[in-house]
Amino acid sequence: MIDFFDDDLEEDFPLGDGTADTVGTVICPYCGEQNTIALDPGSGDDQDYVEDCQVCCQPWRVHVRYGQQGEASIVVEPELS
Repeated sequence: MIDFFDDDLEEDFPLGDGTADTVGTVICPYCGEQNTIALDPGSGDDQDYVEDCQVCCQPWRVHVRYGQQGEASIVVEPELS
């Protein structure tokens, strides 16, 4: 019998119990259009990365912070090169 239980799973994926937000809706700071973006709770509770607008293709800086209950707070701002 193969045991798939991993004692370190909670440490590696603290929000991985299926309750964390995996999608979010943001407004592009350039064109003002609404975008739905995928979120990755397994990447940690405080994330910062660059993603392009699905409408105008301008890059934004995305800040994602997960709360205790797995709710994501998302802020996007223009990516300044």
